[in-house]
Amino acid sequence: MASLKITKKHHKHLNNPFPSNPKTLPFITGTLFFNPQTIPSEQIYDIGNSFQLNFSSHNGGYLSVSHKYHPSRSIWSTVPGRAFVSAAAADTEVEESRGSFLIKDREIHLVCNHQTIDDIRIVQDSDQDLLPAVLIKGRIFNVKEKKKKIETLEALDKKIVTYAKYWMHFDQRTSNQVGFRVTLGKPNLQNSQKFSPKSYGYRGFSRKVGRIRRLRWLGYFSRKRVSITVLPAQEENVVMKNAASHDFNRICVTYSSEENERFYGFGEQFSYMDFKGKRVPIFVQEQGIGRGDQPITFAANLVSYRAGGDESTTYAPSPFYMTSKTRSVYLEGYNYSVFDLTKHDCVQIQIHGDSIEGRILHGNSPAELIEHFTETIGRPQKLPEWIISGAVVGMQGGTDKVRDIWDELQAKDTPISAFWLQDWVGQRKTVIGSQLWWNWEVDSTRYSGWRQLIKDLSARDIKVMTYCNPCLAPMGEKPNVRRNLYEEATKLDILVKDKKGGPYMVPNTAFDVGMLDVTHPETANWFKQILQEMVDDGVRGWMADFGEGLPVDASLYSGEDPITAHNKYPEIWAKINREFVEEWKNSRVGNENEDDTKEDLVFFMRAGFRDSPKWASLFWEGDQMVSWQANDGIKSAVIGLLSSGLSGFAFNHSDIGGYCSVNLPFFNYQRSEELLLRWMELNAFTTVFRTHEGNKPASNSQFYSNERTLSHFSRFAKIYKAWKFYRIQLVKEASEKGLPVCRHLFLHYPDDEYVQTLTYEQFLVGTEILVVPVLDKNKEAVKVYFPKGESCLWKHVWTGKLHSKQGSESRVEAPIGYPAIFVKHGSKIGDTFLKNLREYNIL
Repeated sequence: MASLKITKKHHKHLNNPFPSNPKTLPFITGTLFFNPQTIPSEQIYDIGNSFQLNFSSHNGGYLSVSHKYHPSRSIWSTVPGRAFVSAAAADTEVEESRGSFLIKDREIHLVCNHQTIDDIRIVQDSDQDLLPAVLIKGRIFNVKEKKKKIETLEALDKKIVTYAKYWMHFDQRTSNQVGFRVTLGKPNLQNSQKFSPKSYGYRGFSRKVGRIRRLRWLGYFSRKRVSITVLPAQEENVVMKNAASHDFNRICVTYSSEENERFYGFGEQFSYMDFKGKRVPIFVQEQGIGRGDQPITFAANLVSYRAGGDESTTYAPSPFYMTSKTRSVYLEGYNYSVFDLTKHDCVQIQIHGDSIEGRILHGNSPAELIEHFTETIGRPQKLPEWIISGAVVGMQGGTDKVRDIWDELQAKDTPISAFWLQDWVGQRKTVIGSQLWWNWEVDSTRYSGWRQLIKDLSARDIKVMTYCNPCLAPMGEKPNVRRNLYEEATKLDILVKDKKGGPYMVPNTAFDVGMLDVTHPETANWFKQILQEMVDDGVRGWMADFGEGLPVDASLYSGEDPITAHNKYPEIWAKINREFVEEWKNSRVGNENEDDTKEDLVFFMRAGFRDSPKWASLFWEGDQMVSWQANDGIKSAVIGLLSSGLSGFAFNHSDIGGYCSVNLPFFNYQRSEELLLRWMELNAFTTVFRTHEGNKPASNSQFYSNERTLSHFSRFAKIYKAWKFYRIQLVKEASEKGLPVCRHLFLHYPDDEYVQTLTYEQFLVGTEILVVPVLDKNKEAVKVYFPKGESCLWKHVWTGKLHSKQGSESRVEAPIGYPAIFVKHGSKIGDTFLKNLREYNIL
């Protein structure tokens, strides 16, 4: 029986600074067999009214799915002659340390890597006018010797050690999506039953399927149809609703890929745009400090177990991709999964579980694929205009400091949307410096005259934003507490529990916290009351931080497996915040004295999963290093922006200047003035223009540090405002189609092979603005690539020079204050942007 081992590494003080890669289930390969007496050599099967599945016996046999409008173009196919379903039973170990998780396979007990296809048939209810689906049935198995090639099904009887039945089901979900589902039976020893396709029976099959489909037609089943197993009646003892075998805990689906095919997406990723040749694990967690950039990753790993992260660690992954061949697949559900793209000719998805469900998308372009994907998972709602009208000034220090900085910004006529004051709850000294009190109420000592400050700012159309997260710290040492939220939550019994039934105290940096059990029916309403008190003071936005750290050995009210619930947690956390925003908005309907569109609430998050975009107002990219490095510095912020945009996260941005500073002997990372200025230039062309002082404000250059930084900040806040008119259009488009504000060039120039190789070098804002940021220290020029297939010339914003040669690269000067920005010559968007820049005395 496979086992699960969870190892805590929270308090291990000396660690291997170069941790090895974990042992994982190897890429499983096997042979495909089919019975020519029961399987036609060539056959086309309808999947709904829009798709078709083709089986061909050529080269060992394969399946191919295509859209009926383009029957010759495969959107998904298996590798000829190779098994496309396989399974294994393996021991699992999870090593956990302060929001970081390492999932590895230990002993592998069983692998069934070969496969038969014994029947392919149309499944439909003759009593209802329902769409046809396709069911494929067979067995997966292993053999006791590999030296001799097995040529026939009859020869298998003597070779098989273990086998299990499988069922693979294809059905149309939308006119552009095919659903697929694979379910396994229990593994059996060969001597318990002869391995013969003749033993299969189908009596009662259509009757069973008809009953299930009628129920679904009447609305009893939602999109989570993984719980419905479409099987012959006499085989219900093998696989039943919600009663799959526990013997297999790994299931794999393998299908073809082209050698030159590039893979994009997988949520918010920070090291790569193209993942061909990589293994991509999909598990929400801390991104890490350094993520491979040295020497900081070495130092982080040394002092805290695997705290450095690696190229795959991220707050917001998604089991979704699209490719340069206009193919796209995503998984449903929340199980831990790994996309193995290391082979040149195929993809293998490995799922921790014994079933898999997902969708295959059809689209004629990357933009269409995003539109079809977000049609199902959900799209963001339009942002209120105030959040995208000017700078969001992130700072700390209390009432007097805020008023002083406000005066300085007013003197420069700086466009300001809001002051974001994360220290509104007060700060305390810990071994790692100053940290927030995690008790979500205003600290009346630090922010004396809180309501008056909000009122004064509001009179100038400036909002106040705050900070919260789903964790609560004990308040025994805080002097001016009005409500001890940790005690309240403990009495209500709405905190995540440990195995002993008490509150699970989760280690976080220098203190331990209780974590809200978002599956408890009382949690949402209780937390909404906290948000209501905050909003009653006049607050109109907040950072809804964390959500990535649910321990995998926790006990939840719902009884869910915490490993599966782990990926779902940030979505539920976002949903609670979204519900409050909608309830508050609805409560104001009919209030004729206020303009609701000017007062709408906004919250932004860092943790997320596949469906998060429909819940969160917007996202930010978490805690980048204050560095120029590629895996966890300013360059990674661009990659995270663009990869998330291709994955449905339409509204995203990073902290101006980065967040994480380190002051240790030999490991000194402080935000330089040059880095701060260049990051301002970058973020002036993202959805939200927001500063952050970082984890060590005194060590970092700040926008208010001196006249130069303050003037630069004011200048780029005006540049940000100059394209507000276009930003409003893009926000609306995102809410309607799911397209991101900031876009990788691949989205609009997919046939340009050079564009496919780009990572952080340049990006588009919508379709009309081309941004080529300076991302290296002491550089004052950049290389700009002008893509093929563009009918317009590109006009340099500062010089007016036109660039006409498509598919070419040019060197463009980009001194500080004048980044390489281009607009389409003659376009209304470009002309209006330039006009606004002149009005603001920028040009």
